[in-house]
Amino acid sequence: MKDLKQNGLEKPLGRRSFLNLAATAAVATGIPGAAAAASGENALARFVPETPALARSRIQQQHLPNIPLITHEGKEVRFYDDLVKDKVVMLNFFYALCGDVCPAVTANLVEVQKMLGDQVGRDIFMYSFTLRPEADDVLAIQNYRDTFGAGPGWTFLTGKPDDIEKLRRGIGFTIPNPEQDRDTTQHIGNVRYGNEPLMLWAACPGMAKPAFIVESITWALRPESNHVTPP
Repeated sequence: MKDLKQNGLEKPLGRRSFLNLAATAAVATGIPGAAAAASGENALARFVPETPALARSRIQQQHLPNIPLITHEGKEVRFYDDLVKDKVVMLNFFYALCGDVCPAVTANLVEVQKMLGDQVGRDIFMYSFTLRPEADDVLAIQNYRDTFGAGPGWTFLTGKPDDIEKLRRGIGFTIPNPEQDRDTTQHIGNVRYGNEPLMLWAACPGMAKPAFIVESITWALRPESNHVTPP
């Protein structure tokens, strides 16, 4: 299976608009001078700084759809309300019969989970979503999860095809070429991670060294730290 050579540094990590929106939202208040410089002094009178609450709501509406999903345990959940809101999360896609990149990424993330230890399920939540919900029912994703020995705090999910597609596009797991984008064998093998309440979002290759992924997600967990050592 091809996966853009699993090189997240040569291909977009996701839709640039998603990251730009998150970055803008995080500093949305207190910049009337910049608005005036860009649009003239008259713009200052019209400029209303966006509050963090409004910015967070806008990110949710545009990029974190509250779609219904089903966990590997058969539990019905909502993506935003139950999985992402007020949490630090790691998100990636897979499908059960993938014969190349999906198993490699999943095995790599197992090492990440081991390094994070009991932070997973307490401070950080891991979610993997099937790209082929029409084939991957609860039993299929449960068996896939069990095959790799994923631990507590890492949930595998399926749902309706239209909802999964909405989620995939919302969080930026797309390829610019429409034909390639429709081909699930060429899906992006990246991991999206973020701190939802702080509106900090980024991504990294799913086959990056586990220590690098741990350091990246720990930045989202503790953004005040310039550098962290994996636990």
